[in-house]
Amino acid sequence: MQVEEWVVVAEYNTSLEAEMAKSILVCAGIDAEIRNEYMSTLYPSVVPSELVVPKKDAEQAEALLRNR
Repeated sequence: MQVEEWVVVAEYNTSLEAEMAKSILVCAGIDAEIRNEYMSTLYPSVVPSELVVPKKDAEQAEALLRNR
């Protein structure tokens, strides 16, 4: 079984911003997860929330986020 590689497509200072961006990607059919969600809540400008997607979808995800 091959493990899929995930990459960071965006970083946000708040988990709310990350959740909004994630919802855009999920609505477009792209799997997305948020890393460091709880740490960024505890340490807001020190540890950003990272929005990650499968590597194969990274280019499309970045374009969607750029044009939102």
